[in-house]
Amino acid sequence: MTTAASAKARTTAVRTAEGRKAEVQLSADEARRLALRAQGLLGAPDRRAGTRGVLRRLGAVQLDTISVLARSHELVPYARLGAVGRESVESAYWSGDHAFEYWSHAACILPVEEWPLFAFRRRAMRERGHRWHIMADADGSCATVRDRLKTDGPLTATELGGAKNGGEWYDWSETKIAVEWLLDTGEVVCTRRRGWKRVYDLAERAVPDALFHDDVDDTAGIRRLVAQAGAAMGVATRADLADYHRLKAEQVDAVLDDTGLVPVEVEGWGRPAWADPAALAEEPRGRHRTTLLSPFDSLIWDRPRTERIFGFTHRLEAYVPKAKRVHGYFAMPLLTGGRLAGRVDPAREGRTLVARQVSLEGPKAVEPMARALWEAAEWVGCDSVRVERCDDAGLAAALVAALG
Repeated sequence: MTTAASAKARTTAVRTAEGRKAEVQLSADEARRLALRAQGLLGAPDRRAGTRGVLRRLGAVQLDTISVLARSHELVPYARLGAVGRESVESAYWSGDHAFEYWSHAACILPVEEWPLFAFRRRAMRERGHRWHIMADADGSCATVRDRLKTDGPLTATELGGAKNGGEWYDWSETKIAVEWLLDTGEVVCTRRRGWKRVYDLAERAVPDALFHDDVDDTAGIRRLVAQAGAAMGVATRADLADYHRLKAEQVDAVLDDTGLVPVEVEGWGRPAWADPAALAEEPRGRHRTTLLSPFDSLIWDRPRTERIFGFTHRLEAYVPKAKRVHGYFAMPLLTGGRLAGRVDPAREGRTLVARQVSLEGPKAVEPMARALWEAAEWVGCDSVRVERCDDAGLAAALVAALG
């Protein structure tokens, strides 16, 4: 069955797929729009739900230490909601019992409703028996951490006795290794950060009781995570579904038929794909967001998927030697009109946002880039924008004029 571009045709395709493999076909453009809509970047943003709504929709927001305009977890709701107050973003994540931090796509902020779903990963950690750090006195160190948290409440590693031994960042103290191990295995949870330091608490105290005691087996947890990933991406291959929460391919295969995701064929993808039935049932329409994206944004964190959907090759070059960088330290792609149309490596000098290096896909990207730069500048408290370098002299002049 070939789907038409209407919501009615999509709904028919989904309903007739019950109990059998569907032959739903999507154009590359339809798949791209489904992905944008699912990620909250097409259509009116839900400002009432705010940052917490974005987190629930995405299911995971990646954390990273790099801060240029702002840290990545701030840039994600900004990209979808506009110039939401940065303090309100932090409060949405770290106040109350709405979220926790754990290993998903990487270190991520996760909605607290997902606590039971990651039990499979916590059990796997316990079965492994250790993390890459080895403790000299594992039982004693873990017991000390438990006692301190029970007695004194939530604490950072420094407050527990010190995070490092005095060497490099990875030269962790026995206390730090112990508390991270307890976090890995679920006895301890991080529900907030203070000055970018994790604040640890006993999971039995910090996680809502109903969720803490929700006994989800491995298969059920993985199935729900695959379904959540499918909904967050709109349409995805098996590799996409696995990458979202860093599952194994065989884990996805074992549950895929029971997730409710609909098998589809996408023009040009050359591999099987699955779509969220709710996404198929509604034509993805609305206003496209023009914004700069964090390299760790879930729309583009999977580089092969980004190339497949947008025809756009992007790499994070923060860890590439400066002389070998092509687009800059923290190049942020420009999303406009539902496409990736350029990138900029930003920096801040006082109250000036500096576009250290800009590349544009063509003249049509000039005005959107200027608009995105000004919006970002105002969001972080800058009142001027300066372009240092652009890979096309003609477009550079046009961008400077547009900024002016």
